[in-house]
Formats: sequence, C-alpha cells, structure tokens
Amino acid sequence: MRVALFVLAALMFGAACQAQDHRPRARALGIPFDGTPGLLDAITDVPGVEVGETTLISGSGPLRAGRGPVRTGVTVILPQGRSGRGGVAAAYTAINGTGEFTGLHMVEELGLFFGPIALTGTGNIGIVHQALVDWAARDARLPPDELVMRSLPLVGETLDMPLNDVFGHPVREADVFAALDGARGGPVAEGNVGGGTGMIAYQFKGGIGTASRAVAVGDRHYMLGVLLQSNHGRRRNLRIAGIPVGQEISDLMPEPGAEAPPAPLPEAQGKNSILIVIATDAPLDAHQLQRLSRRAALGLGRNGGTASDLSGEFALAFSTTWRTPLTGPPTPPALISDLDEAALNALFDAAVQAVEEAEVNQLVASETMTGAGGTRVHGLPVARLREILRRHGRLAETQR
Repeated sequence: MRVALFVLAALMFGAACQAQDHRPRARALGIPFDGTPGLLDAITDVPGVEVGETTLISGSGPLRAGRGPVRTGVTVILPQGRSGRGGVAAAYTAINGTGEFTGLHMVEELGLFFGPIALTGTGNIGIVHQALVDWAARDARLPPDELVMRSLPLVGETLDMPLNDVFGHPVREADVFAALDGARGGPVAEGNVGGGTGMIAYQFKGGIGTASRAVAVGDRHYMLGVLLQSNHGRRRNLRIAGIPVGQEISDLMPEPGAEAPPAPLPEAQGKNSILIVIATDAPLDAHQLQRLSRRAALGLGRNGGTASDLSGEFALAFSTTWRTPLTGPPTPPALISDLDEAALNALFDAAVQAVEEAEVNQLVASETMTGAGGTRVHGLPVARLREILRRHGRLAETQR
C-alpha cells in the first residue's frame, strides 16, 4: 500500500511539473538541494495556501510612458484561500530596507495580518494596494471589522526597470482582481510571470520562484513553503550548489537596446531587490515567525545574495495554523515552545533550504526577454549550468 501511494505521489509530482512550465525545474536538471520537498515543491504544499497571478506583456520598440512596452504583472498569495476569514500570525525581517512593502507596520505591531499578499512592480504598488481594498469591499460576507483590517493590505514591490514601462502604470484593477479570483492551490507558475515578469536576477532574467520542505520531528509533521520575487544580485556573486557559476558564465550580460534611453542597468544602478514569503502550518506565534523570517537571509547567502546598499529585501513569514478571529478570543493550537530546539531548528533548516531552491527555480524558469527600447536580458543557460556542475562533481543525475 505504501509503495502504491509513493508511486502515485511521484506521478502526480511529475504531472504537476509538466503542467506548470515546459522548462524543467532545478531539481529535474539534477541540481542537488538539501531537505525533502513537498509533493509540488511549492508554497501551495502548505494546506490552504492559494496563489494567483496576472502577467502583462505587450508592445516593443522605444519606451513611451503610458504606451509601453509593458513587461509586468502581479502575483498574489492567499494564506487561507479565497474564502479565508480572520487573521494569521505573521512577522517580517527587513534584510535591507530600500524598498516598499505596505502593511508591515501592522504586522510589527499586532503580529498578524488579514487578507492576501501581493507582489508587483514598483510603479504598480498604488493601484494594487487600492485593488486589494476594493476586492475585499465587494465581499458582502466580510464583517465590517475585518473589512477595516483589510484596508491595510500587504503589497511588496521590486523595480522592473529597464524592461518595463514602469511609470506608465500599466496594471489595472481588473488585472489584480483576475489574479485574486483565479488564485488556486496546486502547481505554481515560475519565471517570467506575475509580479516577476520584468525582473532581473544576478544579471540574468529573473522572476517568481517557489519551493517547499516537509519537516518531521518525532511524530509531528509540518510543511513549510516559500515563494519569492527576485530582482537582485550581481553576476560575479552567483553560486548554485556551492559552485561560483556566475564567475564561469561571465558573458550573456544585459544588453541595452538601440532605442533604449540612457539609463544604468542593474549592476551600476545598485537597485537589487527581493521579496520572500514563507508559509508554514507549524503552530508558531509572531515572535517565532520573526525568528523564522530571519533565516531567509541565510538562504539568499547560499546563492550569493549580499543585500547591496540600495536593495529592498524583505522576508515575511506567516502560520496558517495560528489564526485570529475578530470576534471572540483566539483558539490557538498547542504552540511549539521556544525551548523545543528540535522543532525550531528543523523549521529554520527548512526555511534556508527552501529559499535557496526557490531562488534557483526562478533562474531556471525565467526565459530571455526583450523589453523597452530593445533592452535584452538573457535567461540562465541551462545546458552550460549543467556542464559546470558536472565538471565540479555537483550534478545529481537522479533527483525527483
């Protein structure tokens, strides 16, 4: 029976990977990672979590503000799904604070938040914020008190310049509603999608990435998932599976187009940002989630992230198990004790591992893109990556 269940899970995992993208994920390429992933190796392995996105790609040629070219979008994460009510325990870490993530003051003050999380491009943050409020307001089932709490939504940004018409504000309320209404569990799209559409990572094309880890401590079993939007990193620092890949692939740098206005590309610009969302069904309170969120920086460090001076790098962690209704006292589960080192360390390990893998997943999934003014950003050359890892003895030929 157990063998049959394992085979079924493996078949479902393979089908999910094929359904999400025609490009194989990092694990399927033989890139080795620590830890045990969930069935989908995605944030949606955490029960109840749903993800949706809207991707906007249109136009070519010179940049004309308000007319494109457009390379942007929005990604949303719903901790309790579209029908969820009440708040979830949460905390965050600002690895480097030169960026915007609205709603974090309430997270810091109360240790919780209500409603969805949205990730998008810098120029879209105002309309996405308003759209989240309006989406909540149209739900007649929400009690007035919760509607008020949802008027302070969580919206994070990274700068999709120079590929996108940043100041043309191409995202509309209907685009955000489409992402929210279309949010589902199951496989999560990666790469040039949603909020990650116009992003650049380690001077390769960047975008959305996800991963998960199953955590077992005695007879207790938890799931931890990560979704990130990557727009950071310098090529020379990039490491994959411990190998300095960025130093071995020193070509294929971003190319400003002939019709692009004079503007620095990310290396000189120093604008390197990343948004990381960590979800878990482990019963953690806000203090413990804050500790968990700090581990995101260690995962980034494995791949060469250094949080440069003008970088906006934020990690948000929440627990789907610790929920707070607005009416009546909360009914928390038996929390993991701060003295339970085995459970906390296992979750800390899982967070570091999942962030590392999600970052590589977004690089592998992201494809070469030409954007505003003909600016071209290359995708990570997967065949060359595999050859480099093989040469260094770091390619696992058989990974799930």
